[in-house]
Amino acid sequence: MAHKVFKVEEYEYPELLPTFPKVDYDPYVELKVVDKGHLADPEFKSLFGAATKVDRITPDLGTEIEGIDIRQMTDEQKNELALLTAQRGVVVFRNQPATIYDMTELAKYYGPLHVHSTTGIPKDPKLNGVHIVWNDGTKPFDRINYDRSSGWHSDQTYEINTPGLTSLKVVTAPESGGDTLWCSGYAVLSSFSPQFQRYLESISALHSSDKQKAQAIEKGVYIRRPQTDCIHPVVRVHPVTGMKSLFVNSGYTRRIVGVPKAESDAILNFLFTQIAQCNEYQVRIRWGKDTICFWDNRCVWHTATFDYFPMKRHGLRATPVGERPISVEDYEKSTGKVALDWYREKMRALGEDVDDEEANKAVSKIAGAD
Repeated sequence: MAHKVFKVEEYEYPELLPTFPKVDYDPYVELKVVDKGHLADPEFKSLFGAATKVDRITPDLGTEIEGIDIRQMTDEQKNELALLTAQRGVVVFRNQPATIYDMTELAKYYGPLHVHSTTGIPKDPKLNGVHIVWNDGTKPFDRINYDRSSGWHSDQTYEINTPGLTSLKVVTAPESGGDTLWCSGYAVLSSFSPQFQRYLESISALHSSDKQKAQAIEKGVYIRRPQTDCIHPVVRVHPVTGMKSLFVNSGYTRRIVGVPKAESDAILNFLFTQIAQCNEYQVRIRWGKDTICFWDNRCVWHTATFDYFPMKRHGLRATPVGERPISVEDYEKSTGKVALDWYREKMRALGEDVDDEEANKAVSKIAGAD
């Protein structure tokens, strides 16, 4: 079958197509980032008060907001968006005229932008912190070489400061298909037994950009920053919600540190399977032209669907980094607070009785009562 040829001169956004400059970036060093969600009104008076509609897409994950132009948000609304996304994982805005320049300015409010080392970026140097999602629709999806098991991921978890409140706008959307799914790290972790959760809280894992860099080299892409490897806790605590979240992913997590390989493989394969199969903790968003989604990479994973050939799909992502992941133990020592369990907090909010034995033990430990 003959495939059509993509013609740049006929495309609506040629200036936003990916380029791959041969430049060298300095290695990242740890940055101190304070989350804007700390400043938010927990009742979301500014954000919800300005909206014409607020829809909880599923009971546990995803909120869609109508009636707000993200270009016009006040600082109070921006802070509340950070908190809402930390709680709900994904927040969707439709029909947004914001340009990628508007999006990057908003993203910088939340933290320094992550600058990617291999993916395509717009030709304007002011946009080197933008990640481009692009498929020109000229050839079918490569089903032979695609590793479906590595589809679910959080962005760039191999960095020291991993991404926080991320936004993506689809400027050219297929008529149907090309959806994105998100899954809650809070909920998946909370679905495990207390014994298994405690084990996971005690270990760390190696995250690496090795496969990403190898794939780029295979395509002839210049590597703008050397390979990055970083060790992070398997369970991290969100600094604003205080909630524990599972923090491994099949895209970048290579092994659990300090345990035999067979044990590491078995545990990681189990966790990756749970992420993919726990559909009650997932939300699927259908994109439309000028849809913008915000999500918190610290507490959700995402994956795309490749079902839209021969249509184009073009997205632009702005990615501020958050804090270096903090373990349950370090969070509780540094704050004097008990890291929260998602299911226990959900039941408490519903007025249901919960077993506080684990929480009481943690309080005693922090207080030095042991």
